[in-house]
Amino acid sequence: MNIDSIKNGYVIDHISAGQAMKIYEYLKLGELDCQVAIIKNARSTKMGKKDIIKIDKKVDIDFDVLGYIDPNITINVIENDKKVDKFHPELKEELVDIVKCKNPRCITSVERGLKHICILKDKKTAKYRCKYCDSEV
Repeated sequence: MNIDSIKNGYVIDHISAGQAMKIYEYLKLGELDCQVAIIKNARSTKMGKKDIIKIDKKVDIDFDVLGYIDPNITINVIENDKKVDKFHPELKEELVDIVKCKNPRCITSVERGLKHICILKDKKTAKYRCKYCDSEV
């Protein structure tokens, strides 16, 4: 398999195997006007298998969701064919319109246009709760 290197953009690495499409959807990568490569089940000495996403353009992406999906992800920033930065997304104290409350009695399931806000309750277990009804999401 041959996937070209990236001149400018991002490599989202160390994604748990099978999670790349979930990230693709959450980040709305299908709406981008650039090349996006998804590599699923790549061999990894550390993880056994992993997924990788390559984005061949520097675009404004909200990486907040990645800490929620998989805190072990590594994001590499590529400029002029070189890695210039590497970071791990952190769990944000508040997620807005990233996940929805599943409680059918929550006000967010009745009120149209109300933002879905989840608050981090336990950083060790990455547990978030709905701001309105306190249900775990």
